[in-house]
Amino acid sequence: SKALIELRNGKKRKFVQTVDLIVNLKNYDVRKEALNTFVDIPHSSEKKLAAFFTKRSNLIDTITEEDFSKYNDVKDIKRLAKKYDSFLAVAPLMGKVATKFGRIFGPMSKMPSPQAGIIVKEDEASIKAMIEKIKKVIRVKNKEMSIKLPIGKEDMDDKMLEENITAVINGLEKKLPRGPDNIREVLIKFTMTKPIKIMEKEK
Repeated sequence: SKALIELRNGKKRKFVQTVDLIVNLKNYDVRKEALNTFVDIPHSSEKKLAAFFTKRSNLIDTITEEDFSKYNDVKDIKRLAKKYDSFLAVAPLMGKVATKFGRIFGPMSKMPSPQAGIIVKEDEASIKAMIEKIKKVIRVKNKEMSIKLPIGKEDMDDKMLEENITAVINGLEKKLPRGPDNIREVLIKFTMTKPIKIMEKEK
């Protein structure tokens, strides 16, 4: 919480900054042990969501198959990927989504996944349930010895952010091959600030 107080005392920005957790690893073979998974958080942060569905939904911005033709240029696909935090999709469309968007979405960690994003039927209940679920998971994908995870926004209160931080660290410890022994240090930052160390393990 001292770190959060310090970050909040920094220069005010014109937008709501994201709170990022940076976890630096040790005793870890990035090539063999890279993570591609999810951790759960108790407090959802607002995410901008869109969905690849066969028909428009009132619950979420929808990209239907007819709309695919609007995204023929790599620039347009990149713009779409950056516009939203996460994407949903209905299972039967996933092949076409992968073919059209996968090359760009994959490396940006924006592809809908079975754990968070892919639904079997696009009925209202399934869509609502997946929207709720996707708001409370954070995707963990690392190709290097450092993992950066958005765990909330600066307008959430400290207690919520602290509970999210604890949940993420505990969740990561369960997913890492050597658990807590893989974590060297944890830092926290807002979008535009320098990181502040909140936890360090012995070397």
